Amino acid sequence: MPGRRDRSASVPAEDSMVGAEEGLRLPRPPGVIRQFWIRHPLLSDILIAVVCLLMSFGPSSTVGTTGDGGTVVVRSAEGWPVLGAALIAACALLIWRRRLPLVNVTAAMVVAALYLGLPVATGGPLVLVTVYTVAVYRSVRACWIAVSVGIGTLAILATGLAITGRIPWSIALNGMVAEFLMALLGALVGVNVGNRKRYLAAVIDRSRQLLVERDQRAQLAAADERARIAREMHDVVSHSLTVIVALTEGASATADAARARDATDAAADVARGALTEMRAMLGVLREGDPAAPFAPAVPVSPADTIAAARRAGYPATLDVRGTVIPDGPVAFAVGRIVQEGVTNAMRHAPGATRIAVRIAYAEEDVEIEIDNDGARLAPAGADAGFGLRGLAERAAHVGGSVRSERDGADGWALRARLPLGHRTVAGS
Repeated sequence: MPGRRDRSASVPAEDSMVGAEEGLRLPRPPGVIRQFWIRHPLLSDILIAVVCLLMSFGPSSTVGTTGDGGTVVVRSAEGWPVLGAALIAACALLIWRRRLPLVNVTAAMVVAALYLGLPVATGGPLVLVTVYTVAVYRSVRACWIAVSVGIGTLAILATGLAITGRIPWSIALNGMVAEFLMALLGALVGVNVGNRKRYLAAVIDRSRQLLVERDQRAQLAAADERARIAREMHDVVSHSLTVIVALTEGASATADAARARDATDAAADVARGALTEMRAMLGVLREGDPAAPFAPAVPVSPADTIAAARRAGYPATLDVRGTVIPDGPVAFAVGRIVQEGVTNAMRHAPGATRIAVRIAYAEEDVEIEIDNDGARLAPAGADAGFGLRGLAERAAHVGGSVRSERDGADGWALRARLPLGHRTVAGS
């Protein structure tokens, strides 16, 4: 979509959206270095664990001085097995930080509490890394809960140790402030990165859903267009061929050369009209214009349908009451319903003595009745019921209904009601 591409030019390059091969609009792919770490998450987690271990052991190995003579006291992690074991375990857990973020942040808070036992205030990056991990791989809410619970517990512990005199107040305050700042920094960065990651995931997921919905709509539209083409071709071919067959049979059965010539001329006229309709329909299909209608621009005239049936020798009559609708979807539906009803009577009621068509136009609707007295069961086959199904679809298109049923022992009746002023159903 050109409009969306123009707007994306005003945002930073890392935020611009580009179209993928399948039409899905995805963020710009990361660089080579980022792609390497994305493809090797375990390697990156191991590297992070090693760096955190080195940075955590460094501050804890040299911790301060004594009060007698200012001699520097060097204490190593081996001298403090509890702290050393906790550091190693917490750093090792970073390998599974994406799957166990809450376990990692708990271990980091335990290490932060153990740091309070050192002669001077010190710390490491574990709290920052683990809080960041919770924000990115769990949720913002879980991140702030972890920060609140962890730092709150650490503050209570440090205050209690300072009050009881186990550690100096300077170590307690410095330890609490340092870990709080580390947690706050990890939370702010993690919330920003995590929200962006979740937002992009939601946008991509929504884009995939839109692509699926677009494909489904395209398939439904294609099926609907095929149904419309099938209805039009059925109406044109079925009615025209029925009239042509009747005229040619009548021409071959009569010995009057003039009447035979009139019948063949009428059959030729019907064939030319059908050919014109088919060419118009095929022309629309070849043009490929999605807005072009598959239906003729001019509705089928019920009077022309009755005239064609009478030329073929059928006793068809037409009774129209009320103000005739000149054009529009309802007028087109009326013409096709009359055409299909008369065609069915010609095909399935060859011995009928009457084919009566009555059309009543009222203020709110149009009622159509087509009766004949020579009906017999329609032959089974692929075309059986197709025309009636098409009529039902046409009527539903304008909000109406069609009913076809037996009328007496040898009669058949077609009833249709079409409301006036009804909005056509989109895609019908």
